[in-house]
Amino acid sequence: MAEILYKNESYRIVGACMEVHKKLGAGFLEPVYQEALEREFVVREIPFIKQKKLELFYNEEKLKKYYVADFICFDQIIVELKALPFISKNDERQLLNYLKATKFSLGILVNFGEASLKYKRLINASRNSL
Repeated sequence: MAEILYKNESYRIVGACMEVHKKLGAGFLEPVYQEALEREFVVREIPFIKQKKLELFYNEEKLKKYYVADFICFDQIIVELKALPFISKNDERQLLNYLKATKFSLGILVNFGEASLKYKRLINASRNSL
């Protein structure tokens, strides 16, 4: 049986997200959940960087454009937040592009916009070593 990538770290991140959703419910804008989750990460001692610029390259040359990830947790997991009626394939592609840009192996897409918290773990398939 395959080992779950960053199992303990993911569990802690999702637990923090569940706590925020439990207290706030659905219906707020994404920045409200970002701020609340930041506070929850501090309480739970989950290391994070918020609003991290992710540089992009084309043919080994840095582009002027960049992505901004909501959170990088444990220096290895991208956490992307949404507050939408549902998670779409476009939302998943966005996170997969973040993973490709950073060469990180794992991203967690979290949607606070539904009646119950929804999240999805996405693996960077372009990584050779998982």
